[in-house]
Amino acid sequence: MRHVQSVFSRIFAVLCLSLLLTTAGQAQGLRGGTKQATRAPTPVDGIAAVVNKEAITVQEVNQQADRLSMELRSQRLPLPPRERLERQALEMLITERVIQQESKRMGINVNDQTIDAAIEDIARKNNATVAQIKAQLQRIGMSWASYRRQMARDITLDEVRTALASQIVRPSDAEVDAFLKEQAARKSSGLEPPKRAAPPPPPKPKAQPVPPLIMQLSQIFLSVPEGASPEKVTEVKKRIDDIRARLRRGESFEELAISQSDAPEAVRGGDLGVRPANGWPDLFVRYARNLQPGQISGVFQSPAGFHILKMVRRAGGQQAVPQPPPEPPKPVDPYKMPEGAVMEEQTKARHILIRTTTITNDEAAKARLEAARARIVEGQEPFEQVAKSVSEDASAPQGGDLGWVGKGQTVPEFEAAMDKLQPGEISEPVKSQFGWHLIQVQERRTEDVGDETRRAIARQMLFERRAAAQFDAWMQQMRLQAYIDNRMFRP
Repeated sequence: MRHVQSVFSRIFAVLCLSLLLTTAGQAQGLRGGTKQATRAPTPVDGIAAVVNKEAITVQEVNQQADRLSMELRSQRLPLPPRERLERQALEMLITERVIQQESKRMGINVNDQTIDAAIEDIARKNNATVAQIKAQLQRIGMSWASYRRQMARDITLDEVRTALASQIVRPSDAEVDAFLKEQAARKSSGLEPPKRAAPPPPPKPKAQPVPPLIMQLSQIFLSVPEGASPEKVTEVKKRIDDIRARLRRGESFEELAISQSDAPEAVRGGDLGVRPANGWPDLFVRYARNLQPGQISGVFQSPAGFHILKMVRRAGGQQAVPQPPPEPPKPVDPYKMPEGAVMEEQTKARHILIRTTTITNDEAAKARLEAARARIVEGQEPFEQVAKSVSEDASAPQGGDLGWVGKGQTVPEFEAAMDKLQPGEISEPVKSQFGWHLIQVQERRTEDVGDETRRAIARQMLFERRAAAQFDAWMQQMRLQAYIDNRMFRP
């Protein structure tokens, strides 16, 4: 294993923020779905539904419905009838069970240690401590237990999505070649709009320690099908502009989300939940960062369609500046590529890994590495021989060789330690989420990775076009294949 961070965990976040609700609307007969289910008498055994061999209790449904009710009340939104809340709660729990069962089949295990590591990573990326994250969540009324449950669901979903993406969404080299040729043809034909000179960036303010920014956002989203004609894109754009005009006239964001949005969270008034800024897609952060609670963004476009965001609550972060009048939305250019040479500093490195387990704790793993380092430094054995005999990484048979790695290709702790080393130098034991490492830098170089970068961008863009639809189809297939006995609501 190269400890390379997963690209798929960051891709298509705009379209996959609420996939736990993917099929809820249709299953409930809402917003164009099938015939609405009717409530059955309360099961005497307390079982609301059975998903394969796992039961969902009436108590779980009631607790989930209570949480939905509390969320709506905290946002001062009108409560739907209790039966509708219960239907939504049960559909969420069924979908969650299907994903959990499939994740177990895939061997995905999200334990407390995984959740702790994810929260620590979020805190680090937001230049904050875990205690500050807790304090900010408390300010906006979210309990730590609820946040950890949300993190567990998000991590499980992300792991399942990543595993599926690596199997079913694989743009071929021929497709990447065709995409790049199309991009070059567009450019040479003069069809691309002329580029405007970018204004000089404003001077950067001096860094000040601030609490991490945490936002609760809602959205109205209109999808644009892949390969849509210009006429179809114009039609969807006109619809979203009309919705934005109705919002300016004072109509309810939540009611318009329920009646107009194509997103699965529409049934909840468009609510996307609470996350630190680092947990939202960059595109969302760009348009929401300066919004005050209650304010609404302008219309903006992603590869999937058009969005309008509402800031429900926020805490921490830099003081938000008044939002300027919204500018006309600029079309997203999906063919933007770096031109010419792209120079990158690369490091040729190798490492030895000792994993931490219930048997080998941190102290024991670190001690083993210190002993291995002493053997290498004292000249008893070469690095590659020790790696072959000691390392618990997949690179061990190659003497721990990781090849040439660039910026961002290894986890932060590993990269930070590696960057401090001179060629030939061996690090002290370094801890990461995978265990404890010894790192040796062999060489450094500056390489032109322009062609590789353009191909990677093309492959990612092709992936983005397909990933959401593929995952949605997979989720529907999993529900169809599962044995689901819904005892609370009969069709």
